[in-house]
Amino acid sequence: MAASISKEEVAHVADLAKLNFSDQELEHYTGQLQEIVGICEKLAAVDTTGVAPTYSVTPNVNHLRADEPVDWQQQQALLDQAPESAAGLIKVPAILKQED
Repeated sequence: MAASISKEEVAHVADLAKLNFSDQELEHYTGQLQEIVGICEKLAAVDTTGVAPTYSVTPNVNHLRADEPVDWQQQQALLDQAPESAAGLIKVPAILKQED
């Protein structure tokens, strides 16, 4: 049995995400979300006993390097040109305000 998602629940989540939808859009998205939940329930019902987890479907591997400055003198030259710096970083004004 598929879980039921109400139009009011969709409207509540949209409000939390600061999204405004018309009644027609809410109806549309409610239907889409119900279909998605139904598909997830079908997938959850599949017996995967003995199936190894798949972490990636491609053989690609990320080769990461340590994030360390290579040339300290270049970094220092950059910091010397910044209006304000602290602890080896450029200080910038805050761009976010605390809101409810």
